[in-house]
Amino acid sequence: MLLIQIFLVALFVLAMVKAGLRWRAGDLSVQGLLYWIVFWLAAAVVVIKPDATFYFAHLLGIGRGADLVVYLALVLLFFLVFRLMTTVERQKKEITELTRTMALKDKHTGFDI
Repeated sequence: MLLIQIFLVALFVLAMVKAGLRWRAGDLSVQGLLYWIVFWLAAAVVVIKPDATFYFAHLLGIGRGADLVVYLALVLLFFLVFRLMTTVERQKKEITELTRTMALKDKHTGFDI
């Protein structure tokens, strides 16, 4: 095993531990924890056995393993951006509703915040 492989696998293990700690602190759901563990395990497999990407690329009809990694990374990034955008939009709506509710409550009670 090359030094860079050892270094990267150690970073991936550290990232999994960090995800576990975020889950224990309540900052990450079980679904999120499982997602990150699977992601970092897959990254470790790719680092340890780089030929695995070539194998899967050929199964999917893609010429090179590096192309498969790029395609998957782009799909994953677009998906995450989409989820973040929908989460932000939902939070904006919730904040607007909360602000309206508080303003109406203050108007009826006569209290100033």
